[in-house]
Parts: sequence; C-alpha cells; structure tokens
Amino acid sequence: MFTEPKIAPSILSADFMNMARDVAEIEEGGAAFVHVDVMDGHFVPNLTLGVPFVAGLKKITKLPLDVHLMISNPLEQLPWYLEHTPDIVTVHAEALNADAGQFDLAIDMIHDAGCKAAIAMKPDYDVELIKPYIAKLDMVLPMSVFPGFSGQSYIQGTEAKVARIVEMAREAGVSPLIEVDGGLKANDPTRAVCAAGCDVLVAGSGVFGASDRAAAIAEMKAVAAEAKKNGFVAPWTNDVQA
Repeated sequence: MFTEPKIAPSILSADFMNMARDVAEIEEGGAAFVHVDVMDGHFVPNLTLGVPFVAGLKKITKLPLDVHLMISNPLEQLPWYLEHTPDIVTVHAEALNADAGQFDLAIDMIHDAGCKAAIAMKPDYDVELIKPYIAKLDMVLPMSVFPGFSGQSYIQGTEAKVARIVEMAREAGVSPLIEVDGGLKANDPTRAVCAAGCDVLVAGSGVFGASDRAAAIAEMKAVAAEAKKNGFVAPWTNDVQA
C-alpha cells in the first residue's frame, strides 16, 4: 500500500512442459515474484501443483516464491511446504477456524519457518474478519475472482475491499503488502485496485498469454504506478480512489 507496484505472474497460466523457460522469461522480464497456485481439488474445483513442484522451482529461479495454498487442510499441509522455505506462504481464511485459534497458529507456523505470512479471502468473505490478525500479517490477499481457474473476469468492488484493508492497516500502525489476484492486466481493474492501495498484482493469462511477456509486465507496472500516483475513477463506480 506504500510501495511501487509489483507483478507476480501466476504459473497456472504458464506452459507446464516448458516451465523452466517460462519462469526464466518472467525473471528476465521484470517480475517481482513467482505466484504458485496450489489447489487440492476440494477447497477449489481444480487440482494443480504440490510440494515437489515448489521444491523444484526453488532450484530454477532467484525470484521469491509466492505460494498460494488453496487447500482445505492448511494446518496439516503447511509443514510440507514450509520445509522448502518459500518466501511468502498464503493460506485461506475460509479454511481456518478463528474460534479454535487457527489463524494465529497458521501465521505463527509460517513465521517460525522463516517465511512471510499472508491470508487470502474469496470474494464473498468479509474482510472485517481479518482485522484481529492484520498486525501479524506480511501480506493480505483479497481475491478478485473465485479461485480455481485462470482467465476469469475481475469482480467489481474488490477495490473497495483493498481500500478497507488499507484503513485497517493504518489503524493498526502496520503496512502489510496488499495483493490482488484475478482478472488483472494493463486494464481498469488494475488501475482501480492500485489506486485503492494494492502493491502486488497477480497476473496469469495477462502475462503468460502475451506474445511479449516482458512488455506485458512493463505495461502493467506502468498502468499500476500511474493509478497509484494519481488515483483513478473506476468506470463502474462514482468513487475516486486515492
């Protein structure tokens, strides 16, 4: 929310038969993170990557790994991923029981392994429910699509959630990164979320679907930086974000 926009290409949209090539291309092209979508076929309706893939990625890139766990049992599986010390590990709020202390437990597990901790939320999750934990988080991820498949359209109103997370962070005297995932490229949704305070933009098809991936990353960063600097009026609202 106080940083220059960063692009985290999602390898869900990469060529799995040429992953080393594609990851090297985004590394050379100016990406800040590699976004790794882990899906279990239960929490979300898709089955993707797992622990061996994360371990393999660590060997082929110097980019920080942004591992997004879209799984039903994060407390059971976290140790498997933390063994390989990805830079950022994100668990979903919907998969944690606040009354049982599972938010604090997951965040502490991630930090104890030397990784940065993030909480993600599906579009229909109430962002107010993460307020008790925001001072402990390194990053917050309000999803702008329902997780499961790449290429979906941005859900309008996510920018208001970003703005509210910024408010909560300021009230707590902290400045976690704010990441948004879904329907983003060099477009109005990117402008809207960045004007509201987003720092990290996850882009799958917006980067890997481009013929020139470095140019796609550069264009997205430029659009995001301009919106963050000057604000933006989303065409579907009357509100100026700044």
